[in-house]
Amino acid sequence: MVKIGIVGAGNMASALAGGLLKSGKINPKALSISDKNASNLEKWSTFGVFVSESNIEVISRSDVIIFAVKPNILPSVLEEAKAVSGDKLFVSIAAGTTIESIEKILGDDVKIVRAMPNTPAKVGCGMTVIFPNKNIQKAELEIAEDVFSAVGEVVILEEKHINTATALHGSSPAYVYMMIDAMADGGVKHGLPKETALRLAAKAVEGASKMVLETHEHPQTLKDAVCSPGGTTIAAVCELEKSGFSVAVSQAVDACIKRADEMSK
Repeated sequence: MVKIGIVGAGNMASALAGGLLKSGKINPKALSISDKNASNLEKWSTFGVFVSESNIEVISRSDVIIFAVKPNILPSVLEEAKAVSGDKLFVSIAAGTTIESIEKILGDDVKIVRAMPNTPAKVGCGMTVIFPNKNIQKAELEIAEDVFSAVGEVVILEEKHINTATALHGSSPAYVYMMIDAMADGGVKHGLPKETALRLAAKAVEGASKMVLETHEHPQTLKDAVCSPGGTTIAAVCELEKSGFSVAVSQAVDACIKRADEMSK
């Protein structure tokens, strides 16, 4: 049985741990979590997961180590990992942190996978892109895929595309939340209770997403199918474009990629 260790117990780490346990992909006894803040570990110990405030302890007892810490904390955690011997698979989910920068600390002979999940992983509807370094074999790549498939779908990309992918799947839930909230506010403006308005807007986004994924129709085609001549939807679409909706979204993606590129340097 592969033993998995997660360094960090924040939101994404918790989503991964919860997904692995809920899916049955791992026995609680084969999962370990470390965090310097003991209060973040309390709930996991009740599930039979090994918890510790010592990163080295978790790294030492695990075959696969997932670094689920902020980019500014990662270098110090990697230094700890460097001191632990053994043939281990290291997975980093730190934004803007390249394989090359991780290899500079751990060594270029170490097995490393860079992964970028997104927050919908918390509800089992995540999207993760992964990139393996040159030392990863097929079996190890399959392990990484299996881990992240516990919380959604997985796509393998070249590292040069990861910052773009991050803008499209990693940061984009924030854009969508903004749109849902704005749609709901429009409903509240015309008398709907906010809770009802939010549900209507969120379900519309969920349904529209499923239509794109499951019908394989182009979004433009699906949009046109909703827009009856002289109808309400085309009036709304024209107003959105008058306000620069498509351009604003595209520019948001550009800004996200630019910032990710800056962080990677």
